Parts: sequence; structure tokens; C-alpha cells
Amino acid sequence: MADNKIFWSSQPILPIGNPAASRVQRDEKQTSDFADILAGQETKVKFSKHANERLRDRQIDLSDQQLAKLDDTVERMAEKGARESLIYMNDMAFVVSVKNRTVITAMDGTSAKENIFTNIDSAAIL
Repeated sequence: MADNKIFWSSQPILPIGNPAASRVQRDEKQTSDFADILAGQETKVKFSKHANERLRDRQIDLSDQQLAKLDDTVERMAEKGARESLIYMNDMAFVVSVKNRTVITAMDGTSAKENIFTNIDSAAIL
């Protein structure tokens, strides 16, 4: 009868040099980089697949300034406790999930006319 046990050496395999010093520096750098990236992503408004399709279909192009304004508005609405909001800006309407910081749908002024918006608890007109 064969013995199928594997025996590992009790001595750990260590890298050459002083690994403790390099590991601390590398871990601190990775942590700060990750924290910076995460902080930047938390405030950026995302667009759902549906919203991206509507932007493309309706030929709506948002400038960096408009995106920053939209992001700032969503941030302020979150501070006030909004959950689902309508943001009307420059003859464009956006329905936004404030909690997820995601634009659910987007429309231009002609598409927004005579529409009824439901399931929103707040609105911002910019």
C-alpha cells in the first residue's frame, strides 16, 4: 500500500535581501494609489447601458463642464437624502439614481416635453 502523504519542510521560503522594508514601502504606495482611485470613482456619475443608448440615439453630447455640474448636483442631492431624482439641465433631462450615482435615462428637450416622470422623490433645475 502506497503512502500518498505530502510532507512540507517546516522552514518557510524567504526572498533574498530585506523583504520587510520593501514590502512596507510597496504596501503603502499601493494603498494610497487605491485610495486615490477609489475616492475619485465614488463621486463620478456613471451612465447605465440604457442611458448611454439614449444619449447616442438622441445625439446628446455632454461636455466635461456639464458632466462636472451633473456630478456636483448628484453629490448635493445625496447630502439632502434624495434617492431617485430628475435633473433638468440645458434643455436636457436626466433621471438619476442618487444612491448609486447612476444616470438611468437621458433625454433632450423635445423628448422630455409632455412626458410624465414617475418614481422620483426630488428634482433639480439647473
